[in-house]
Amino acid sequence: MKKKLGVLGACSLLTFSLLTGVSTQPAKAAEETTHYMLAYKGKLPANFSATISKAGGKVERVVEEIGIVEVASNDPAFLTNVKKDTNIQSAEKELEAYLELQDPSFTPGTPNGQKVTLDPNAASYWDKQWDMQRLTKVGKSYELNDGNQDTVVAVIDTGIDFSHPDLKENADLAGSKTFVPGTTDAWDKNGHGTHVAGSIAADGKVKGVGPDLTVRAYRVFGATGGAQQSWITDAIVAAANDGVEVINMSIGGWRWMAHNLGEKGDSASMVAYHRAVQYAIQKGVTVVVSSGNDSKNLNDLHDMQLYWKTTYGLDIKGPSRVAPAQVPGVITVSSSNQWSTNNIAFYSNYGSAIDVAGPGGDNGPVYDGLYRQNPTGDYLNKRDFTYRTLSTYPTYPVGANATTQFSDGKWHGYSYLHGTSMAAPKVAGVAGVIKAAHPEYSPAQVAAAIRQSAIDFGKTGTDPLYGAGEANIYNFLESDK
Repeated sequence: MKKKLGVLGACSLLTFSLLTGVSTQPAKAAEETTHYMLAYKGKLPANFSATISKAGGKVERVVEEIGIVEVASNDPAFLTNVKKDTNIQSAEKELEAYLELQDPSFTPGTPNGQKVTLDPNAASYWDKQWDMQRLTKVGKSYELNDGNQDTVVAVIDTGIDFSHPDLKENADLAGSKTFVPGTTDAWDKNGHGTHVAGSIAADGKVKGVGPDLTVRAYRVFGATGGAQQSWITDAIVAAANDGVEVINMSIGGWRWMAHNLGEKGDSASMVAYHRAVQYAIQKGVTVVVSSGNDSKNLNDLHDMQLYWKTTYGLDIKGPSRVAPAQVPGVITVSSSNQWSTNNIAFYSNYGSAIDVAGPGGDNGPVYDGLYRQNPTGDYLNKRDFTYRTLSTYPTYPVGANATTQFSDGKWHGYSYLHGTSMAAPKVAGVAGVIKAAHPEYSPAQVAAAIRQSAIDFGKTGTDPLYGAGEANIYNFLESDK
């Protein structure tokens, strides 16, 4: 059984960049009430709530299945007090990750000054979906298997626009949930989750990998607010309990790990992530995650430490892992682009943790060349938005001001975005179609099928950029006939 109680006040804050599988900004000090994450050694003791209260805290959320408790306290001695409980494996301040909003004032274009627009009267935008054409071999995979509505992909994100014409037939409003305190529904007030959902299962002017799959929202982000780790943990466990086949998490981050690791790499939040993912896998759920957008080698401890030092002024000396990208059991996705089979997108993280790549797009070869020569330069006028990926976006205003739609307000429910957040749901869609074809497959079998059917980009065989290659649902279905 799970208890969910209202969250009090503010806690440590983080910010995500690029609306993708996330990098983060420095934490801000809590003003009054601080939130903590407690990971118990096993089953929650019968008196855990009383013990927490005696230590000066108030239970806010319990994920009983995996022994995780969120606590609020304004007692500066709470952490010291509660750690005296020998039933607790790890306890620490809980962090909150924030999505960085897209600027609604900019106008997407190309380096030659051409404005990128969409004709609202067009019957289809398929000709602009280079990513989906490659994944499906120009739509041929749809003729073999486009999923089924009994196969559910959970989108742990900002929610979904359930009224979107390309999603309303297969977005499960009734089954969707919110884990954001103070909210009562899983409607998308940000845009990120709707774009992710469309990449998986859109069926209209744009197409997803499995146009007949069901997508269900597990909302952990608000319009401008963040997601505490316990909300994400709770959502993973809830999705597994609901019997979904696949979970997509286009979230993660370096800064999150820098502040949330613990001396032995066993912080409460890491324990929560590990337990939640393993719980889902044991329930038969395939978990797909983004690798993050820091352009970093996830295996290079020195690189990570230097990045934290130069970017945030932090001296990180302990073991390092990026979550959830390096949590055991997940399928970790880097981002490929349209124009190269040798270089992944300039922003994508890489390393041995990468299982496969998914087409997440970028700003085109001109921008890429300049960025790789000098990552600190200003090349914004060299971006070509047509190399990004086109998917669904809320049909109503979203974001901080909620007064305009994406870009210049003329997108009518669609947008070009890029990032590992856009790469991961392509692989989640592939996993969904594989499960639709083979509901008996275990998560390990689904992962193996994705790797074996991937297009071998980069160096021959498995490499740190693409993993096994770029995921391709047509290759799997064709070989499965």
